[in-house]
This record gives sequence, C-alpha cells and structure tokens, in this order.
Amino acid sequence: MFAAERRQLILEMVRANGAVSLRELARVVQTSEVTVRRDVRALEAEGLLDRRHGGAVLPGGFTRESGFPQKSHLSTAEKTAIADLAASLVGEGEAIVVGAGTTTQELARRLARVPGLTVVTNSLLVAQALAHANRVEVVMTGGTLRGSNYALVGSGAEQSLQGLRVSRAFLSGSGLTAERGLSTSNMLSASVDRALVQAAAEVVVLADHTKLGADTMFQTVPTELITRLVTDEPPLHDERAAAELQALADQGVEVTVAGPDAETGEAPPGGRRPRRDMPLPGQRRTTTGRAGGLGPQLRSASSLSDQASSSGERARVADLRRR
Repeated sequence: MFAAERRQLILEMVRANGAVSLRELARVVQTSEVTVRRDVRALEAEGLLDRRHGGAVLPGGFTRESGFPQKSHLSTAEKTAIADLAASLVGEGEAIVVGAGTTTQELARRLARVPGLTVVTNSLLVAQALAHANRVEVVMTGGTLRGSNYALVGSGAEQSLQGLRVSRAFLSGSGLTAERGLSTSNMLSASVDRALVQAAAEVVVLADHTKLGADTMFQTVPTELITRLVTDEPPLHDERAAAELQALADQGVEVTVAGPDAETGEAPPGGRRPRRDMPLPGQRRTTTGRAGGLGPQLRSASSLSDQASSSGERARVADLRRR
C-alpha cells in the first residue's frame, strides 16, 4: 500500500470512530506502528487529525463519542484483559453498579459466574450479558433509551438510583486524565454516570490505554473520587501514557495493569506479554494503599484475589447489619 493510500485509510478510520489507537491502525493498514506514527504526524501537520497518547483523534481537542458498532471492534484484546482482571475484584454476594460501555459489557459476561451477585445497571448490553445467569440478580434503572450505546439515560434513570448504596461502581468512558478524571462526550450519559458514582462506596474505572490522556466534554468522575483504575499496558514507546498513569497514581488512584492469563501464563491476543506491575517513571511504592493514607500504590493482578474475597465478606457483613 502506498503512503497516500495508507493515510487516506487512516483518516477514514479516525473520522468514522472519533479516536483510534496506533496499534489498531497498524493492524488495519497492515504495517508497523512506526510507519503509522509517521503517517499520523503527516496528517496532523495538515490539520486533518490530532495525535493523542498512543493514537489519533478528530481535530479540535475534544474527541467525539463513537457509536457502539465502531467501539465494539476497537482494542478488543485489551478490553478482554481488563474485564478478566476487574471481575476478580467482585466477591460472592456483593451488590454493585455497572455503567454502560463495551468494556463493562465484557466485564458483565464474566460476572455471570459470581453467585449471589446483585448488579444494578443502566445498560441493556450489561443486562443482556447477565440475563441467563441463574444466581445473579439484575436491577435495571428507568429512563430513556439512548440507542447509540444501548443505555438508559435521563431523569428517570437518575431518580431510580436515589437512595441506592452498593459496594462498588464499575465505569468506563471516552477519556481519562489525571487533571480532570473520567469524562465522556454526551451530557446525558455523564449525568447518569455521576448518579452511579454517588451510589457506590468505591469507584473502579475500566479504561484501555487509548483513553489515557484523552479529554472529552463532560466530566463524570473527578480524579479524587476514583478508587482504582484497571487498564492494559501501554505500548513501550508511549511514554506520555506511562506518565499519565504515574500522575493518576500520584493523586491516590490505585493503578492496576492487566497481565497475562494467571492460569496459563500466556499473553492475551496480540502476542505481547504485559508486565504485572508497570515500572512507571519515578514510581513510588508503599506498603499501604489508599486507605492507609501513605500515598499512591500500583497494584498487580496477582494481589487482587485475596482483596476481592475480603471485600465481598465486608459487603455481606454490612448488608446483615442493615437488616
């Protein structure tokens, strides 16, 4: 493929999806990420797109939201690894809320195996993934259906969440920065996500590396309210994404990076084996996490299973006390 043909295809993908990772662009145009990065720089110089951490977005500073058909085919391996790790945080008998998104849909598919779980969601896709789980109770919010992401939004959805209290909220979004936290491109979706956050004792953000450094119009979760970020390993050359992760950790967010399959030791699709703990620039490690007040902590996949079970026990005790 000639350079002009590659760049035209890259431009069409960005226009169709709003934001595309370099990894995905390289896969589609069948060339290396180094070549794609050079093409993206040339297109940025012409004002046709903007470069972001590990990818390219529409020009103008704020990415627009892609529809579900486009987002469902982006970063699929990364979303799978993130969902596998996030599911290990959920214990038997917990009550949680799960927001809308393709990554949270992947999480829901894995939650179907957790007995005694109660899931509150405004996402039709999350509910569908759990519809045939025998020992999982699904509670849907009210609201108006937003067809682009199959989510219920509006005052009906927000009012149905009033008075609700659960152990954790699992949310995704369009962008994540240390400065503003999680954000999305739609005002109605942002408003419902804020209501989901208010219902939860802890907030877990699921975001692949292409979301790091992206800033969209409406803030949903400020950084100080994010308990944990579950993400994948950024490409080795993406120093800005690593710096963004460190900035989040410096503000008290527990950053957990999805690693290879715990049972087989194999890397996820794509052939690369992510590290369990990312050695971020200037990384500061502590023996106590956020609750201990001693600073940020980066968490590995292998350390989560014990915490998940203890958190589930705390949730059940709290539920018995309320009764």
